[in-house]
Amino acid sequence: MEISFSGKRALVTGAGKGIGRATALALASCGAEVTAVTRTQADLTSLMQECASITSVCVDLADWEATEAALQDVGPIDLLIVARGMKARGSGGSIVNVSSQASQCALRDHAVYCATKGALDMLTKVMALELGPHQIRVNSVNPTVVMTEMGRLGWSNPEKAKIMVSRIPLGRFAEVEDVVNSILFLLSDKSNMTNGVTLPVDGGFLAC
Repeated sequence: MEISFSGKRALVTGAGKGIGRATALALASCGAEVTAVTRTQADLTSLMQECASITSVCVDLADWEATEAALQDVGPIDLLIVARGMKARGSGGSIVNVSSQASQCALRDHAVYCATKGALDMLTKVMALELGPHQIRVNSVNPTVVMTEMGRLGWSNPEKAKIMVSRIPLGRFAEVEDVVNSILFLLSDKSNMTNGVTLPVDGGFLAC
């Protein structure tokens, strides 16, 4: 199934590392005009060295006023953005939030993480409800442990990793491309009738 984002404009937050970075690169390779947002300039610099067509914005999303100011001149966006601009344009769009299996299953020592991801899942559903009439779809991907640089570090203890892997029917953690491919599907026209979904990318973890 070939996915093309030719003629589409995408904004990717958290694009400096991990899933966000890989998503920005994948969207660019599929023809999208990508704006990458992260708070660390060094990460953006290396990203643009890897893909010169990507436009970068360095801002801390925790500072919403600074974020709004930094993004006001980005222009119309079709994929992965705050919804106000999409709604005003009236031409629809697609938003994918990156959540986690931890939104739906309690994990020891992850109280804040589980709670915030649970909130993100419900935000996804409410956004889907409110923005659907404007032809803006909102979905989330909910991965298991992903082998990003941080994931490899956080799960480097063999005993800790063994316990988690034992709960995944496929018997392995996710690779970054597993998550990116799901994001690309949800952003694309191939999922035109998919809205308000929290899509597990977890090898069956939540099914058991």
